[in-house]
Amino acid sequence: MKKTLSLMVLVFLIMVPLLTACGGEKSSGNNGNGGSSGTKKHKIGILAPAVTHGWVAAVAYNAELRAKELGKQIEYKIETSNNAEEMTSQLDDLKTWGAEAIVAFPQWEGMEVPIKQALDAGIKIINFDIKINVDGVYRVAGDNKDMGIQGAKYVVDKIGKTGTVVMLEVPSSGSVSELRKQGFVDTMKEIAPDVKILSYATKFTREDGLKDFSDILTKNKKIDAVYSMDDETSIGVLQAIKEAGRTDIKVVTGGGGMQEYFKMMPDNNDIWIESALYSPAMVKDAVDIALKLLNGEDVPKETIIPTTIVDKSNYEKYLDDKSPY
Repeated sequence: MKKTLSLMVLVFLIMVPLLTACGGEKSSGNNGNGGSSGTKKHKIGILAPAVTHGWVAAVAYNAELRAKELGKQIEYKIETSNNAEEMTSQLDDLKTWGAEAIVAFPQWEGMEVPIKQALDAGIKIINFDIKINVDGVYRVAGDNKDMGIQGAKYVVDKIGKTGTVVMLEVPSSGSVSELRKQGFVDTMKEIAPDVKILSYATKFTREDGLKDFSDILTKNKKIDAVYSMDDETSIGVLQAIKEAGRTDIKVVTGGGGMQEYFKMMPDNNDIWIESALYSPAMVKDAVDIALKLLNGEDVPKETIIPTTIVDKSNYEKYLDDKSPY
């Protein structure tokens, strides 16, 4: 009996370290490739400009929000930069990290060569907003020309087919302003050729909107509507109108999707405030497309998000207290 017990103890002592060796190391869920239960997580990098404008901040916010929502399927890194040189360096860092796809939102010239090099390295590139002229890049953007078209229709709906409209274009924004201007001017010629359009240059900031439109008000004693291409600019425009005590202006358009601007819409009973929604949340589509490509799904080369018009009749549907823009 004692020999039997001793043998059982010996077997037990041998088995304990064996069991510990087999089952004591808990899986982190990465399995060496970032996935859980052996499922590989795709690596997606996101490149955005540093915050120069509330809309830009909201792009980074929405990109990271979507990346977190896809956390079971992807690993991600998000980088922000102040110029093309810095973004190029961050692109190299993402390549070293092992990015399989990169969502790139450049606001400067000079990104074509590094983007082409990333493509040649087998990385999927999804270009958000401002176009990168490189073959093989996928693109997600709003419809800038249609924003102008819808803005023209909105103005005519509110003031009729005669009157004076000030158009605030932003030459420094390149194709963004050009397309919005083209859509607006061409549509006005078609549906209200007798409307007089006065064009002035400004920038996508409320400070420039205030300064420039204050000067415009002194030069023009009668203005029926303002075709502004950006919500930030429009906030400055509205401040200039208020400070000048003007009551002739019946419409101020905008563009982007700014929460502060939305909240102003019901409080200005004498002015129809409108925003052609060029939502920073569109970047979520770019992140989704990156994942679809890495999963082997077919994706169109270009995804253009239709324009949505927001004013006091529907602004509440677009409020988001968590948005930085």
